[in-house]
Amino acid sequence: METELLLNFFKLVVGLGVLVKGADLLIEGASGLAKRAGIPEFVIGLTLVAFGTSLPELTVNVQASFKSASEITLGNVIGSNIANILLILGVAGLIRPLSIHRTFVKKEIPLNFLSILVLFAMVSDTIMDGLSQAFVSRSEGLVLITTFIGYLYFLAAFLERNEVDDDVEKMGFVKAGILMLLGLVGLVLGSDWTVNGGVGLATALGVSQVIIGLFLIAIGTSLPELLTSAVAAYKGNPDIALGNVAGSNIFNVSLVLGASALINPIPVPERVFRDLALLFVATLVLFISNYTGKRYTVSRWEAGIFLAIYFLYAIYSWYGEIAK
Repeated sequence: METELLLNFFKLVVGLGVLVKGADLLIEGASGLAKRAGIPEFVIGLTLVAFGTSLPELTVNVQASFKSASEITLGNVIGSNIANILLILGVAGLIRPLSIHRTFVKKEIPLNFLSILVLFAMVSDTIMDGLSQAFVSRSEGLVLITTFIGYLYFLAAFLERNEVDDDVEKMGFVKAGILMLLGLVGLVLGSDWTVNGGVGLATALGVSQVIIGLFLIAIGTSLPELLTSAVAAYKGNPDIALGNVAGSNIFNVSLVLGASALINPIPVPERVFRDLALLFVATLVLFISNYTGKRYTVSRWEAGIFLAIYFLYAIYSWYGEIAK
């Protein structure tokens, strides 16, 4: 039993590491190749940078859908979005208080609220239609993908008015191709090991796949966002930290969950309403933090509250699941 537990945990950790590195290599190579080919910088920012931090979630969820471990997919998306706000902005805000641009408050936060409400509606089959089991269906996955395309259009319109900073140096076609190939291999292998390790760990611990997706896999796949936001906060670039989190959350709900549902309908566990409620509260707390203390700023004490809420929720969820 202990050997199986350690083996699955090792597989999960190694898989997450390979996954994150694979995404990094793929984006580095693709960015270099795009610049070498003369593709405009705003297009690179719109596609490659935006996809980059969501690639781990996307590959894990697609792999889980193919392996009929769909409970991981919903837990991973909701858990990643909760971690993005409470854990990542909490860490970034402790490093340095985050000043918030008014555009972020007026556009990005409302879009995040809207994505949560859409997801609430999609998982409410048992309440709205009286079904015994709720699913995020293929047709709903298509709606989410369509929403994602609309969000890309919104980003394109915004980026055309704002120059995207991109200091990736040009590189040769061979080097870029090798990096992209290594990145793709890392994503495929890493996601496979992560899903296998996560499912095995859930079985060995006697907890649901949702819990593994909500915390272990969600935090692991959020590492790119965590590292990016922490470094951005340290260097005094709060817009990068906040934009990274808000954009990633919308990508996760629309693209990642939509693509997963298209492959296989996603069963909705009973606890999903509790987790979505926390995601809504986390987004609301982020919104309110703009008007408490120093205006349009996430202060260190507010960041500390973010972290406290996250860890209390993690402890409550984990021990509540084990106590069943």
